Amino acid sequence: MRSEAPPPARVRGVRWRPWRRCGGWCGAVPPPPPAWGGGAAASRGSRVREGPRGQSAREKRRARLCVGVGRCAGPRRGGASLSSLPRRLGPRLARVCRLKSSVSFLTRSDRPNLAYHKLKGRNPGIIFLPGFNSNMNGQKAIALEDFCNSLGHAFIRFDYTGCGNSNGNFEECTIGKWRKDVLSILDELTDGPQILVGSSLGGWLMLHAAMARPDKVAALVGVAVAADHLVTTFNRLPIETQKEIEDKGEWKFPTKHSEEGYYTLTYDFIREAENHCVLNSPIPITCPVRLIHGMKDEDVPWQISLQVANRVLSRDVDVILRKGGRHRLSEKEDTKLLVNTVDDLIDKLSTAT
Repeated sequence: MRSEAPPPARVRGVRWRPWRRCGGWCGAVPPPPPAWGGGAAASRGSRVREGPRGQSAREKRRARLCVGVGRCAGPRRGGASLSSLPRRLGPRLARVCRLKSSVSFLTRSDRPNLAYHKLKGRNPGIIFLPGFNSNMNGQKAIALEDFCNSLGHAFIRFDYTGCGNSNGNFEECTIGKWRKDVLSILDELTDGPQILVGSSLGGWLMLHAAMARPDKVAALVGVAVAADHLVTTFNRLPIETQKEIEDKGEWKFPTKHSEEGYYTLTYDFIREAENHCVLNSPIPITCPVRLIHGMKDEDVPWQISLQVANRVLSRDVDVILRKGGRHRLSEKEDTKLLVNTVDDLIDKLSTAT
Protein backbone atom coordinates (compact mmCIF):
# COMPACT_ATOMS: atom_id res chain seq x y z
CA MET A 1 0.00 0.00 0.00
CA ARG A 2 1.31 3.41 -0.75
CA SER A 3 0.13 6.92 -0.09
CA GLU A 4 1.30 10.14 -1.65
CA ALA A 5 1.46 13.59 -0.14
CA PRO A 6 0.03 16.34 -2.37
CA PRO A 7 2.84 18.22 -4.12
CA PRO A 8 3.55 21.79 -2.98
CA ALA A 9 3.55 24.73 -5.35
CA ARG A 10 6.10 24.49 -8.14
CA VAL A 11 9.09 26.80 -7.82
CA ARG A 12 11.13 28.04 -10.78
CA GLY A 13 10.63 24.94 -12.82
CA VAL A 14 12.05 22.69 -10.15
CA ARG A 15 10.80 19.12 -10.00
CA TRP A 16 8.50 18.07 -7.21
CA ARG A 17 8.20 14.37 -6.54
CA PRO A 18 5.90 12.62 -4.08
CA TRP A 19 7.65 10.33 -1.64
CA ARG A 20 6.46 7.02 -0.28
CA ARG A 21 6.22 6.26 3.37
CA CYS A 22 5.43 3.44 5.76
CA GLY A 23 4.86 3.25 9.50
CA GLY A 24 8.57 3.48 10.43
CA TRP A 25 11.31 6.09 10.37
CA CYS A 26 12.87 5.14 7.06
CA GLY A 27 9.90 5.86 4.81
CA ALA A 28 10.28 2.49 3.15
CA VAL A 29 7.60 0.75 1.13
CA PRO A 30 6.40 -2.20 3.27
CA PRO A 31 7.35 -5.59 1.83
CA PRO A 32 4.56 -7.19 -0.22
CA PRO A 33 2.57 -10.15 1.18
CA PRO A 34 3.24 -13.65 -0.15
CA ALA A 35 0.09 -13.82 -2.34
CA TRP A 36 1.09 -12.32 -5.69
CA GLY A 37 -1.58 -13.87 -7.83
CA GLY A 38 -4.62 -11.78 -6.90
CA GLY A 39 -7.38 -11.52 -4.31
CA ALA A 40 -7.41 -8.99 -1.48
CA ALA A 41 -3.63 -8.66 -1.46
CA ALA A 42 -3.50 -7.79 -5.14
CA SER A 43 -6.19 -5.15 -4.83
CA ARG A 44 -4.07 -2.84 -2.70
CA GLY A 45 -2.09 -1.26 -5.54
CA SER A 46 -0.27 -1.83 -8.79
CA ARG A 47 3.10 -2.41 -7.09
CA VAL A 48 1.67 -5.32 -5.12
CA ARG A 49 0.01 -6.85 -8.17
CA GLU A 50 3.21 -6.71 -10.16
CA GLY A 51 5.20 -8.59 -7.52
CA PRO A 52 8.94 -8.31 -6.86
CA ARG A 53 9.87 -8.02 -10.52
CA GLY A 54 7.63 -4.98 -10.88
CA GLN A 55 9.37 -3.02 -8.15
CA SER A 56 12.08 -0.50 -8.83
CA ALA A 57 15.55 -1.04 -7.39
CA ARG A 58 14.90 1.70 -4.85
CA GLU A 59 11.62 0.13 -3.68
CA LYS A 60 13.26 -3.27 -3.35
CA ARG A 61 16.02 -1.72 -1.29
CA ARG A 62 13.55 0.05 0.98
CA ALA A 63 11.46 -3.10 1.27
CA ARG A 64 14.53 -5.05 2.42
CA LEU A 65 15.30 -2.31 4.91
CA CYS A 66 11.73 -2.41 6.21
CA VAL A 67 12.02 -6.16 6.76
CA GLY A 68 15.45 -5.76 8.32
CA VAL A 69 14.34 -3.41 11.08
CA GLY A 70 11.42 -4.72 13.11
CA ARG A 71 10.41 -1.32 14.47
CA CYS A 72 10.21 0.07 10.94
CA ALA A 73 7.73 -2.49 9.72
CA GLY A 74 5.53 -1.72 12.72
CA PRO A 75 1.95 -2.98 12.89
CA ARG A 76 1.30 -2.89 9.15
CA ARG A 77 0.61 -6.06 7.21
CA GLY A 78 3.79 -7.38 5.67
CA GLY A 79 5.95 -6.17 8.55
CA ALA A 80 7.99 -8.50 10.70
CA SER A 81 9.42 -8.41 14.18
CA LEU A 82 13.04 -9.33 14.77
CA SER A 83 12.07 -12.58 16.48
CA SER A 84 9.90 -13.75 13.57
CA LEU A 85 12.51 -13.34 10.85
CA PRO A 86 14.43 -16.28 9.36
CA ARG A 87 17.61 -17.29 11.18
CA ARG A 88 19.66 -16.70 8.02
CA LEU A 89 19.02 -12.96 8.40
CA GLY A 90 20.67 -12.87 11.82
CA PRO A 91 24.09 -11.54 10.70
CA ARG A 92 22.44 -8.82 8.60
CA LEU A 93 20.17 -7.72 11.45
CA ALA A 94 23.12 -7.49 13.79
CA ARG A 95 24.55 -4.86 11.47
CA VAL A 96 21.24 -3.07 10.99
CA CYS A 97 20.25 -2.59 14.62
CA ARG A 98 21.86 0.78 15.29
CA LEU A 99 25.46 -0.38 15.28
CA LYS A 100 27.38 2.72 16.30
CA SER A 101 30.80 3.63 14.96
CA SER A 102 33.52 4.44 17.46
CA VAL A 103 34.62 7.99 18.19
CA SER A 104 37.87 8.92 16.50
CA PHE A 105 39.98 12.05 16.10
CA LEU A 106 41.49 13.49 12.95
CA THR A 107 44.92 14.74 13.98
CA ARG A 108 46.11 17.88 12.21
CA SER A 109 49.54 19.41 12.76
CA ASP A 110 48.48 22.99 12.05
CA ARG A 111 44.89 22.98 13.39
CA PRO A 112 42.89 21.53 16.32
CA ASN A 113 41.94 17.86 16.15
CA LEU A 114 38.45 16.99 14.91
CA ALA A 115 36.18 14.41 16.54
CA TYR A 116 34.26 12.17 14.16
CA HIS A 117 32.30 8.95 13.75
CA LYS A 118 32.90 6.93 10.60
CA LEU A 119 31.18 3.94 9.07
CA LYS A 120 33.08 2.12 6.37
CA GLY A 121 31.11 1.13 3.30
CA ARG A 122 30.62 1.57 -0.38
CA ASN A 123 30.27 4.81 -2.31
CA PRO A 124 28.74 7.24 -2.66
CA GLY A 125 29.51 8.01 0.95
CA ILE A 126 27.45 10.43 3.04
CA ILE A 127 28.90 13.24 5.18
CA PHE A 128 26.70 15.17 7.63
CA LEU A 129 27.56 18.81 8.38
CA PRO A 130 25.86 20.10 11.56
CA GLY A 131 24.54 23.59 12.18
CA PHE A 132 25.88 26.55 14.15
CA ASN A 133 26.93 25.72 17.72
CA SER A 134 25.67 22.17 17.17
CA ASN A 135 27.37 18.79 17.15
CA MET A 136 27.36 15.45 15.37
CA ASN A 137 24.92 13.73 17.76
CA GLY A 138 21.72 15.32 16.51
CA GLN A 139 18.64 13.43 15.36
CA LYS A 140 19.25 13.93 11.64
CA ALA A 141 22.85 12.74 11.85
CA ILE A 142 21.93 9.59 13.78
CA ALA A 143 19.03 8.76 11.44
CA LEU A 144 21.30 9.07 8.41
CA GLU A 145 23.98 6.95 10.08
CA ASP A 146 21.46 4.19 10.81
CA PHE A 147 20.20 4.36 7.24
CA CYS A 148 23.69 4.17 5.69
CA ASN A 149 24.66 1.36 8.04
CA SER A 150 21.65 -0.68 6.95
CA LEU A 151 22.55 -0.27 3.28
CA GLY A 152 26.30 -0.69 3.68
CA HIS A 153 27.20 2.83 2.53
CA ALA A 154 30.02 4.86 4.04
CA PHE A 155 29.01 7.62 6.44
CA ILE A 156 30.80 10.33 8.44
CA ARG A 157 29.53 12.77 11.03
CA PHE A 158 31.89 15.13 12.83
CA ASP A 159 32.23 18.17 15.09
CA TYR A 160 33.65 21.48 13.91
CA THR A 161 36.58 23.06 15.70
CA GLY A 162 35.45 24.33 19.11
CA CYS A 163 32.20 22.32 19.00
CA GLY A 164 31.19 19.03 20.59
CA ASN A 165 34.19 16.77 21.24
CA SER A 166 36.58 18.52 18.87
CA ASN A 167 39.50 20.56 20.12
CA GLY A 168 39.68 24.32 19.88
CA ASN A 169 38.08 27.44 21.32
CA PHE A 170 34.62 28.26 19.97
CA GLU A 171 35.11 32.01 20.53
CA GLU A 172 38.12 31.97 18.20
CA CYS A 173 36.37 30.14 15.37
CA THR A 174 35.36 31.64 12.02
CA ILE A 175 33.47 30.53 8.93
CA GLY A 176 36.83 30.16 7.19
CA LYS A 177 38.17 27.82 9.88
CA TRP A 178 35.04 25.65 9.77
CA ARG A 179 35.28 25.58 5.98
CA LYS A 180 38.79 24.15 6.36
CA ASP A 181 37.40 21.56 8.80
CA VAL A 182 35.00 20.27 6.13
CA LEU A 183 37.79 20.12 3.55
CA SER A 184 40.02 18.24 6.02
CA ILE A 185 37.31 15.61 6.48
CA LEU A 186 36.88 15.29 2.72
CA ASP A 187 40.61 15.10 1.98
CA GLU A 188 41.76 12.88 4.84
CA LEU A 189 38.86 10.53 5.55
CA THR A 190 37.11 9.84 2.24
CA ASP A 191 37.74 8.21 -1.10
CA GLY A 192 35.46 8.47 -4.10
CA PRO A 193 32.22 10.44 -4.55
CA GLN A 194 30.45 11.87 -1.52
CA ILE A 195 26.99 13.29 -0.81
CA LEU A 196 27.14 16.23 1.59
CA VAL A 197 24.14 16.81 3.86
CA GLY A 198 24.34 20.26 5.44
CA SER A 199 22.02 21.55 8.14
CA SER A 200 21.62 25.34 8.56
CA LEU A 201 25.18 26.70 8.77
CA GLY A 202 26.34 23.31 7.50
CA GLY A 203 24.35 24.02 4.33
CA TRP A 204 26.43 27.16 3.80
CA LEU A 205 29.67 25.24 4.36
CA MET A 206 28.63 22.41 2.02
CA LEU A 207 28.36 24.94 -0.83
CA HIS A 208 31.96 26.00 -0.21
CA ALA A 209 33.11 22.37 -0.06
CA ALA A 210 31.39 21.60 -3.37
CA MET A 211 33.12 24.55 -5.02
CA ALA A 212 36.51 23.64 -3.57
CA ARG A 213 36.30 19.86 -4.23
CA PRO A 214 34.08 19.37 -7.30
CA ASP A 215 35.79 16.06 -8.07
CA LYS A 216 34.73 14.58 -4.72
CA VAL A 217 31.33 16.13 -4.04
CA ALA A 218 28.78 14.22 -6.11
CA ALA A 219 25.57 15.75 -4.70
CA LEU A 220 24.28 18.13 -2.03
CA VAL A 221 21.33 18.00 0.36
CA GLY A 222 20.63 21.21 2.26
CA VAL A 223 18.34 21.36 5.29
CA ALA A 224 17.30 24.95 6.12
CA VAL A 225 20.40 26.25 4.35
CA ALA A 226 21.69 29.40 6.08
CA ALA A 227 23.90 30.73 3.29
CA ASP A 228 25.11 34.28 4.12
CA HIS A 229 22.40 34.51 6.79
CA LEU A 230 24.52 35.89 9.65
CA VAL A 231 26.06 38.56 7.44
CA THR A 232 22.73 39.49 5.86
CA THR A 233 21.06 39.80 9.27
CA PHE A 234 23.87 42.00 10.59
CA ASN A 235 23.81 44.28 7.55
CA ARG A 236 20.07 44.84 8.03
CA LEU A 237 20.60 46.28 11.50
CA PRO A 238 20.42 50.07 11.88
CA ILE A 239 23.74 51.83 11.32
CA GLU A 240 23.76 52.97 14.95
CA THR A 241 23.38 49.37 16.17
CA GLN A 242 26.15 48.17 13.88
CA LYS A 243 28.42 50.91 15.21
CA GLU A 244 27.61 49.94 18.79
CA ILE A 245 28.44 46.29 18.06
CA GLU A 246 31.71 47.35 16.47
CA ASP A 247 32.65 49.40 19.54
CA LYS A 248 31.75 46.59 21.96
CA GLY A 249 33.40 43.98 19.78
CA GLU A 250 30.54 41.50 20.11
CA TRP A 251 27.01 40.89 18.88
CA LYS A 252 24.30 39.10 20.85
CA PHE A 253 22.53 37.30 18.01
CA PRO A 254 18.93 36.45 19.08
CA THR A 255 17.98 32.77 19.01
CA LYS A 256 15.50 30.37 20.63
CA HIS A 257 18.06 27.57 20.69
CA SER A 258 20.13 28.94 23.57
CA GLU A 259 19.21 29.18 27.26
CA GLU A 260 20.40 32.79 27.26
CA GLY A 261 18.20 33.62 24.28
CA TYR A 262 21.14 34.65 22.13
CA TYR A 263 24.47 33.56 20.67
CA THR A 264 27.46 35.79 21.33
CA LEU A 265 29.38 36.50 18.12
CA THR A 266 32.46 38.66 17.89
CA TYR A 267 32.53 41.58 15.50
CA ASP A 268 35.57 40.01 13.84
CA PHE A 269 33.53 36.83 13.22
CA ILE A 270 30.98 38.82 11.21
CA ARG A 271 33.60 40.68 9.21
CA GLU A 272 35.46 37.47 8.40
CA ALA A 273 32.21 35.78 7.35
CA GLU A 274 31.72 38.47 4.70
CA ASN A 275 34.60 36.88 2.79
CA HIS A 276 32.57 33.70 2.38
CA CYS A 277 29.23 35.02 1.13
CA VAL A 278 27.97 33.12 -1.91
CA LEU A 279 24.64 34.67 -2.91
CA ASN A 280 26.02 37.79 -4.59
CA SER A 281 27.07 35.96 -7.74
CA PRO A 282 26.51 32.67 -9.58
CA ILE A 283 27.61 29.63 -7.56
CA PRO A 284 29.80 27.30 -9.68
CA ILE A 285 28.20 24.03 -8.58
CA THR A 286 26.97 21.62 -11.23
CA CYS A 287 26.15 18.48 -9.21
CA PRO A 288 22.59 17.52 -8.15
CA VAL A 289 21.26 19.75 -5.36
CA ARG A 290 18.30 19.08 -3.06
CA LEU A 291 17.11 21.83 -0.70
CA ILE A 292 14.58 21.16 2.09
CA HIS A 293 13.19 24.06 4.11
CA GLY A 294 10.35 24.65 6.54
CA MET A 295 8.01 27.53 5.73
CA LYS A 296 7.56 28.23 9.45
CA ASP A 297 11.29 28.58 10.01
CA GLU A 298 11.68 31.55 12.34
CA ASP A 299 15.49 31.45 12.30
CA VAL A 300 16.45 31.20 8.62
CA PRO A 301 13.93 32.39 6.00
CA TRP A 302 12.94 29.69 3.51
CA GLN A 303 13.50 32.20 0.71
CA ILE A 304 17.25 31.63 1.17
CA SER A 305 16.85 28.12 -0.25
CA LEU A 306 15.19 29.64 -3.32
CA GLN A 307 18.08 32.07 -3.68
CA VAL A 308 20.56 29.20 -3.54
CA ALA A 309 18.53 27.30 -6.16
CA ASN A 310 18.66 30.34 -8.43
CA ARG A 311 22.38 30.95 -7.94
CA VAL A 312 23.81 27.44 -8.45
CA LEU A 313 24.67 26.60 -12.03
CA SER A 314 23.35 23.05 -11.75
CA ARG A 315 20.14 22.35 -13.64
CA ASP A 316 19.36 19.36 -11.42
CA VAL A 317 17.92 21.25 -8.43
CA ASP A 318 14.91 20.34 -6.32
CA VAL A 319 13.45 22.65 -3.68
CA ILE A 320 11.11 21.05 -1.15
CA LEU A 321 9.12 23.36 1.12
CA ARG A 322 7.52 21.87 4.23
CA LYS A 323 4.47 24.01 4.94
CA GLY A 324 4.47 23.32 8.68
CA GLY A 325 8.20 22.77 9.05
CA ARG A 326 10.29 24.74 11.51
CA HIS A 327 14.01 25.43 11.48
CA ARG A 328 15.30 22.14 12.81
CA LEU A 329 12.89 19.99 10.77
CA SER A 330 12.98 17.43 13.55
CA GLU A 331 9.51 15.93 13.20
CA LYS A 332 9.23 12.27 12.23
CA GLU A 333 7.90 13.09 8.76
CA ASP A 334 10.78 15.52 8.23
CA THR A 335 13.32 12.82 9.06
CA LYS A 336 11.61 10.41 6.66
CA LEU A 337 11.79 13.00 3.91
CA LEU A 338 15.49 13.64 4.52
CA VAL A 339 16.35 9.93 4.47
CA ASN A 340 14.30 9.34 1.32
CA THR A 341 15.93 12.31 -0.39
CA VAL A 342 19.39 10.90 0.31
CA ASP A 343 18.21 7.46 -0.82
CA ASP A 344 16.97 8.90 -4.11
CA LEU A 345 20.35 10.54 -4.73
CA ILE A 346 22.19 7.29 -3.96
CA ASP A 347 19.96 5.55 -6.49
CA LYS A 348 20.51 8.31 -9.04
CA LEU A 349 24.29 8.31 -8.68
CA SER A 350 24.49 4.51 -8.70
CA THR A 351 22.42 4.36 -11.90
CA ALA A 352 24.57 7.04 -13.55
CA THR A 353 27.73 5.01 -12.97
